[in-house]
Amino acid sequence: MYKVIHVTIYFAIAAGLLSCRGSAANSKSEDNAIPVTVTEIKSGQAVFYNTYLANIVALKEVELRGQVGGYITGIYFTEGKTVHSGEKLYEIDRRKYQAAYEVAQSNVKIAEANLEKVKLDADRYTDLARQDAIAKQLFDHAMTDLNNAKQQVDAANSELIKAKTDFEYSLIKAPFNGTIGFSNVKPGALITPGQTLLNTISADDSLGVDFEVNENELRRFQNMENSLITKNDSTFRITLSDNSIYPYFGKISVIDRAVDPQTSSIRIRIIIPNKEKILKPGMSCKVKVLNATGKQILIPLKAVMEQLGEYFVFTVHENKVAQVRVTLGARVTSNVIVLKGLNEGETIAVDGIQKLHDGSLIKIAQPL
Repeated sequence: MYKVIHVTIYFAIAAGLLSCRGSAANSKSEDNAIPVTVTEIKSGQAVFYNTYLANIVALKEVELRGQVGGYITGIYFTEGKTVHSGEKLYEIDRRKYQAAYEVAQSNVKIAEANLEKVKLDADRYTDLARQDAIAKQLFDHAMTDLNNAKQQVDAANSELIKAKTDFEYSLIKAPFNGTIGFSNVKPGALITPGQTLLNTISADDSLGVDFEVNENELRRFQNMENSLITKNDSTFRITLSDNSIYPYFGKISVIDRAVDPQTSSIRIRIIIPNKEKILKPGMSCKVKVLNATGKQILIPLKAVMEQLGEYFVFTVHENKVAQVRVTLGARVTSNVIVLKGLNEGETIAVDGIQKLHDGSLIKIAQPL
């Protein structure tokens, strides 16, 4: 009887000890669990802007070079200001070109007068030849003189055109409306025809913005070009170097003819208005291109960890996490697009991930 009682007491004590040990182990596991906040992955509308480095270029620009030689005798513009088509800019000493032009005009008149005289002689000899009243040799000489006189008139007219052109080139005018830069010459400077750079004019009512995109994006921009948008909208925006947003929108103008085989990129140009003359050719900026990709998997950016250039998140399975590599797309405000690695409906850890590793025990904490 007493033996049975002793055995019963022994097993009761043993069961109690095991129970206490299990409770202690569970308590210890709970103490080691890392508190994290979690979120369920859902797809959402992803509307964002891709950003590209860009340069502002003039759509119309010309270098002014003298077509005739001589000394600069006049400069008629203010540097950095707007000039208008046909406006007088530079004058090269015109005296010799004017004199040559006047001589050429006189030579044309002399040649025409000589032609008229020779023509009268030729007409008279022609009438006499019909009556067989003149030697054939005299008639032939008269026809030759007439032909020579005509050629002399043609030659004189050619010289007149050349002299007139040189005379006009000695006065350099603005080829179009635009802004003129600093003059490279001063009054009295000697001009070498076709070589001496006088100045540069660029039109600035509208400017081009050039940037390069990867060849993988070419189809997207071709679709934009083929959509034949006739008015500016918010698809293309400009951020200036001081991070200010330019108040006007651009529209696509040109896609280059070929992809650069060294960089696998292609140049694209948009046109943007420049009414207030804020933009200048040569400025650097950023082009922001609207990208409305439809529904995408979006997760909080803070849920992503980077390791050696690769990106990871921790998916939650009951009270444990698994480290999963993901491929990221564009950032959308405080979220980021996941292109590969996650599926809608999965749960990921968001806060507290710095202490996690693959297989870590977790407990769900309330968001702060």
